[in-house]
Amino acid sequence: MTAIDGSAGGRPQGNVRRLPPPVPAPRPTVGLDIGGTKTLAALLAPDGEVLAQARLTTQRGPQAVLAVAARAVEGVVRQAGLDVAALDGVGVGVPGLVGYDDGTVRHAVNLGIEGAPMPLARLLGERLGVGVVVDNDLNVAALGAAHLAPEAASRPLDLAFLALGTGLAAGLVLDGVVRRGTGAAGEIGHVPIDPAGPLCPCGQRGCLELYASGTAVERLWPTTTGQPAPVELLAAVTAGDPAARAVWDAYADAVAAAVRMLVLSVDVRHVVLGGGVAQLGAPLLDAVQAALTRQAARSPFLASLTMADRVLLAPGRVPVAAVGAAVLARSTSALAVGPLPAAPRQHHAAAHTPRDRAGEP
Repeated sequence: MTAIDGSAGGRPQGNVRRLPPPVPAPRPTVGLDIGGTKTLAALLAPDGEVLAQARLTTQRGPQAVLAVAARAVEGVVRQAGLDVAALDGVGVGVPGLVGYDDGTVRHAVNLGIEGAPMPLARLLGERLGVGVVVDNDLNVAALGAAHLAPEAASRPLDLAFLALGTGLAAGLVLDGVVRRGTGAAGEIGHVPIDPAGPLCPCGQRGCLELYASGTAVERLWPTTTGQPAPVELLAAVTAGDPAARAVWDAYADAVAAAVRMLVLSVDVRHVVLGGGVAQLGAPLLDAVQAALTRQAARSPFLASLTMADRVLLAPGRVPVAAVGAAVLARSTSALAVGPLPAAPRQHHAAAHTPRDRAGEP
């Protein structure tokens, strides 16, 4: 009798070459960006292409957040004619204090998740039947921006995603890897730049967040038309209002200071502007680059760093944070459905952090 491998049947004679087990073909992943008002989903192909997108209204409370997240995943895979079982995993970006190692979320006030930590990774994984990983929304936004950068395919990137939202903070990707630290990496919004300045909610005075966030624009240029303050400010600048021009230039200088802080501390190749204020688009980018150029004109050292050339806008055609969450899902090994093993340590954000406020305007 002859065996399938061509040898004589029965007990193997001598050394028998055995084929290695087949390597599973890469499969798509889904990323979610769960914000206080909307939940965005992106289906990412193994080659990095965004195959489908979805947007749902976020609902408050742990069970409602879970239900919307599950519907977003199911809906975005259905658009592509797939089933959830075809996924390699799901990544989720959320505001609040995130236990990256155990997939828990707490103090996500905008989502109505307070009190006991919510085991979001375990609950969503059990509901969908796939592995789930959860991270802070700024971290996944930085991953998404790095994935979408033009040179992403050729080398690991150093990149900061600077969120100009209610607060001010940055997500960091260094050598292609998210820098989490012990929870405070990228919290530049709470670096004081004027010790005699106004009181910050964190307890310090003159923090950068008070000058370069979306809230800073609201304080410097209170809205009178019901439009977002940044939109109204830009309209007044365009109309030639000198007071608006002074506020606009001061704001651009403050954002430029945030860019300078990131470049001088971790020398990132790109600083990507995101968050609510960044939706102003090219006028904001031009103003920040002009401020950096003015500042560099007084310093040969700063001029040598070409900071203005490093600043980019987050792409508007795709949900950057959702794409980053999908990248995280495919790059995280041993994703588990159900309870995760105890981790040796857990990363937490600072007790008072703009990461809970920076993602949306």
